[in-house]
Amino acid sequence: MSALLILVAILLALFAAGVRILNEYERGVLFRLGRFAGVKAAGFRWIIPGVDRMVKVSLREIVMDVPSQEVITRDNVSVKVNAVLYFRVLHPEKAVISVENYLYGTSQLAQTTLRSVCGQAEMDELLAERETLNRRLQEIIDGQTEPWGVKVRAVELKQIDLPEEMRRAMAKQAEAEREKRAKLIHADGELQAAQRLADASAILSRESSALQLRYLQTLTEIATEKNSTIVFPLPLDVIRPFLGEWAKGHPAPGSEK
Repeated sequence: MSALLILVAILLALFAAGVRILNEYERGVLFRLGRFAGVKAAGFRWIIPGVDRMVKVSLREIVMDVPSQEVITRDNVSVKVNAVLYFRVLHPEKAVISVENYLYGTSQLAQTTLRSVCGQAEMDELLAERETLNRRLQEIIDGQTEPWGVKVRAVELKQIDLPEEMRRAMAKQAEAEREKRAKLIHADGELQAAQRLADASAILSRESSALQLRYLQTLTEIATEKNSTIVFPLPLDVIRPFLGEWAKGHPAPGSEK
């Protein structure tokens, strides 16, 4: 009876030792006597203790921060660039068999690729064409991790640290560009104003009555602004029509008989 209890206890211990529970986002890569024996799906799984070995692999997307890398751009500017990597395992058996540690390998590959790609670009491209660089990084890293069963979905440049002297130079350049635009806008306004004045002068020169009305309007504007005495030179062309009418109604002395 005691021998039977011992046997049952041994069987229960072996059963418990072989129990494996896989979550929905996990897969189990099974090795039997050192040879690949298949991939187990999520749920309750039992392996033969001492014969089978199961390696759990997560299928969830992994967000990995790529440490800041010292990069010398193609135009010889030293910058520090870091990025973030989004990837997941598509083939668990490859991630276990083809590479010793797919997380470490992907991280090292991302760092070297980041230095290589950013080193081939100029500083202006790093600042203005991030989307192009992101796609290039994703294509290169994804192509090299494909044998490991790893799919790189996206790579995003996160931060670009420029040297202090380069920041000052860029600030001066931006300020000079703003001054240039301001001067161009001011010059364009002066040109338009001069053109309008030339058009107005041409109209006034063709119409003498318009010139007279302009004089009268100017007098009215000045008189309403301040209560003061204003001496304003009045052209003879303005009063000559009135003098002519007055002369017709008042003949000169001695001309009447």
